[in-house]
Amino acid sequence: MNRPETTLFMLTSVDGKISTGDTDALDVDQDYKNILGLKEGLQQYYDLEMQTDLFSLNTGRVFAKIGFNEKTDEPEKLPVSFVVIDNEPHLKASGVEYLAKKASKLFIVTTNQSHPAFALKEKYPNVEIISYKQNIDFKDLFAKLHSDYQVSKLTIQSGGTLNATLVREGLVDRVLLVVAPALIGGKDTSTLMDGESLHAKDDLSKVKTLEFVQAKPLNNSYLLLEYKVRN
Repeated sequence: MNRPETTLFMLTSVDGKISTGDTDALDVDQDYKNILGLKEGLQQYYDLEMQTDLFSLNTGRVFAKIGFNEKTDEPEKLPVSFVVIDNEPHLKASGVEYLAKKASKLFIVTTNQSHPAFALKEKYPNVEIISYKQNIDFKDLFAKLHSDYQVSKLTIQSGGTLNATLVREGLVDRVLLVVAPALIGGKDTSTLMDGESLHAKDDLSKVKTLEFVQAKPLNNSYLLLEYKVRN
């Protein structure tokens, strides 16, 4: 392939929710650890996360949601490089600095020419900015990561809307899910796949089918599911 081999790695409830509610104040990382029946097995997800690829794709919104703009401690340097999609931008200068200190390499992918990362690039040589004029071309982005930066494997941990875009564009090869023993509900709560709904029979071509690889019971009623995506 002329792009990295990709894995969508997510923590999801049984009903497919990747958040506990419809606002950024609600978040599984913060909330599961306080819920009886979920907190006992949560660490297994983080243990598996430590085994994922050395390049990880996420969004500025996710990092902002979990408080990276407000962090003031000196982060432990990780061998992981982050690819951060951030058009808004959701990351402030403080968040970019924290991630630059934490990551081996920090890729900021944006259409926003005023993103705070531009002003910090000289201070942090490990910051790389990949910019697009209007819309991010994800096929082009993945090809660039592969050809220009030798990214051979990439773990995706983004939100439901971006997940849907990447899956429908054929850019996800494997799905690895840690299923938490919970039913959350809520039609506006983010799921594993959000984005535009299908509207007509012709849209069924956008449905991606999966090939089962494994289902592994974890402790405390958690479950690990793995599928290959039939692209």
